[in-house]
Amino acid sequence: MAELEIKGLTVAVEGKQILAGLDLAVAKGETHALMGPNGSGKSTLAYAIMGHPAYQITGGQVLLKGTDVTELTPDERARMGLFLAMQYPTEIPGVSLTNFLRTAVNATSETDMPVRQFMVALRRHMADFQMDEKFLSRNVNEGFSGGEKKRFEILQMAMLAPEIAVLDETDSGLDVDALKIVSEGVNRLRGPDLGVLIITHYTRILRYVRPDYVHVMFEGRLVQSGGPGLAEELEEKGYEHLRP
Repeated sequence: MAELEIKGLTVAVEGKQILAGLDLAVAKGETHALMGPNGSGKSTLAYAIMGHPAYQITGGQVLLKGTDVTELTPDERARMGLFLAMQYPTEIPGVSLTNFLRTAVNATSETDMPVRQFMVALRRHMADFQMDEKFLSRNVNEGFSGGEKKRFEILQMAMLAPEIAVLDETDSGLDVDALKIVSEGVNRLRGPDLGVLIITHYTRILRYVRPDYVHVMFEGRLVQSGGPGLAEELEEKGYEHLRP
């Protein structure tokens, strides 16, 4: 059984239906890429999976390890092993990166991590993602560049150690160097204990993070699924030839 199962999901935003009966499954150890043009519903799916209150699930199920989580709050879903890296990370003035991460780690764990153990793990991951330790005292995303914000999203993922990670357009707004660093971070975390769903418009991140499966979305539905070669086909032909 896949850790994340989406069955017949329909989602509305402000009364307008965006997702129209979507099915998708992601198991630990797998990397899936979800692609499609603007307005196809990719980010809506990400927010619905995580439980954003503005995204109303009007039908279907989101199952995490066999449990329907559609009535659970985002923090309850996070404690069950779900993580979302946001397309547009927000600033949190007055909250340091260190305090934010320590609070998040302890909130999603059964026991509080000792401070020394936490700091050792944090510094190790920061070194892996080429983040200067000066960031430890900075407020969350305040004054961060686009690449720094995305690296911090992956740092959160490393510290929280989820079972399923949804990366909502993590590659957007990144130059080539930042994209490589973020992609290397994702590759460091991939393995048998993590399932990854990468949501993206473009194939460029998939040159560095090679997916096992590629899915194409149009108008709230999946219209085609395949292996990595499907992304190469999209690079060559675009999306229109797959429009239903």
